[in-house]
Amino acid sequence: MPKSRVRKKAAYTPPSNVLPSAATREKRKAPSPTWYVVLMVAVLLVGLIYIVINYLSPLPGTAGLGNWNLAIGFALIVLGLVMAVRWR
Repeated sequence: MPKSRVRKKAAYTPPSNVLPSAATREKRKAPSPTWYVVLMVAVLLVGLIYIVINYLSPLPGTAGLGNWNLAIGFALIVLGLVMAVRWR
């Protein structure tokens, strides 16, 4: 059986209006400042400590919140995780 011919394709070059400009490529986001990392870790730890302390002995004034204490602690942890995702 004869072997089929291999067609040569031209290398793909995207249109010039699609290519990013040199100015866009060089513009990179700067790393996060030091205070951002400190705040992120602090929010994560405060959320964890809030949950642990409320299980061991409720804080004064928060006993009436009931299970909302757990939601507050988890909200702080989620906020810290959102900050971690945005950290550069």
